[in-house]
Amino acid sequence: MRQTGGRTVGIHLTYGGQYFGLLGPYQVNGGWWSSAAPVVERVSEELGVPVVVLRLAFAPSDGSSGYGGHVVYHVEALELPAGATPRQATPEVATLLGPAERRAAWATSAGLREALDWAEAALDRAGRPADDRPEQVRTWNLSGLFRFRTAEGGEAWLKTVNPAFNAREGEVIALLGSVDPTLVPPVIGSDTKHGRLLLDHVPGDDLWSPSAEQVVAVVPRLVAAQAALAASGRAAAAGLRDRTLPTLVAQVNALIDRLAAEQGTLRETGADGPEGQPEDQLTETELAAARALAARLPALVEELMLCALPNTLVHGDFHPGNWRSDGIRTVIVDYADSAFGHPALDGLRPRQFVDEDRWTQIAEVWTRAWREHAPGSAPVRALELVEPLFHFAYAVRYQEFLDHIEISERPYHETDPASEIRKALACGYQIP
Repeated sequence: MRQTGGRTVGIHLTYGGQYFGLLGPYQVNGGWWSSAAPVVERVSEELGVPVVVLRLAFAPSDGSSGYGGHVVYHVEALELPAGATPRQATPEVATLLGPAERRAAWATSAGLREALDWAEAALDRAGRPADDRPEQVRTWNLSGLFRFRTAEGGEAWLKTVNPAFNAREGEVIALLGSVDPTLVPPVIGSDTKHGRLLLDHVPGDDLWSPSAEQVVAVVPRLVAAQAALAASGRAAAAGLRDRTLPTLVAQVNALIDRLAAEQGTLRETGADGPEGQPEDQLTETELAAARALAARLPALVEELMLCALPNTLVHGDFHPGNWRSDGIRTVIVDYADSAFGHPALDGLRPRQFVDEDRWTQIAEVWTRAWREHAPGSAPVRALELVEPLFHFAYAVRYQEFLDHIEISERPYHETDPASEIRKALACGYQIP
């Protein structure tokens, strides 16, 4: 899932409410659009002042999936660049940089400063004051990420998310940590109302290519924690987003109905264009097949229930990039997608990120752990059955993203709901 290479960027520069024009293009390392650090480094070097990336202002709608090409950002200078002269923004630029519905709080100058001030205050309360300006690592419609260097030589990480459609990560970490405190990152501060989380640094690397030993170090521990939370009833009582299978089936049907209605409107108005079927739209044949598959999902849910795995806290994005280890301790990070649902949705997630040999091992470790913690269950069968629902669940989740982000950020996810529905259709299961 990792790529190398870069991108070219242009920047609309502002400072203190004044506009200073479109600058660039600049060549930067790191091709992911959400990777802010290379942009900050390049632009700060060019202007001679510190800057922050507020948001993506333009990206190609060509299936780039958040990587490469030429993109344009709104960048805020934290000090006035020497020799910079304010100018009048054109009406188009003023609209682009002006307020917008569903804009993330950290994508505005005021909201970003508030988040950074909150983090600095939390560090002060913890007796670990910040040593310098924080380093912006990432920003996009789903989250913002900053690294703080602290006076005693440590590090801390500020993560911001939209609380309207994301899990309350601080509470999720506390819940999971109550049964295995070594499985989660240490929390310095949490502001669930505003979607802010301040984490202590976890040494090591993200395990995008996990070894057999690293798989054993994380997968059975998550299963053990999930089983414990299910048995105690605490997962059910935690107020997590409902992703139980019957609820998911209802959400899938609502999504298919919605996509069909939206595409019908596009066809009636001619807005879908003359050049074939866009990637973000399903064909009539695909919609009919999706409806037929959705009609058979209740029977699939019944079969999954017979596998006797309990509903519990699910991580929601349990891929190896969210496992982190220094060779001594392995933790799981990034709980924004967490919910209450079927654990096989987590069990299947790593398959898209590893080769076949590693996936075979992960599946074996996962199923063995569930047989141990849920005697009489059938986790192997659950992994086999859950695949269509797994992809439908991601289609629903990606649509939630699109429903809560501003228009300029939609190229990140525009094609994802249709893509996941196509993957569900490709599973080839014959459900009674």
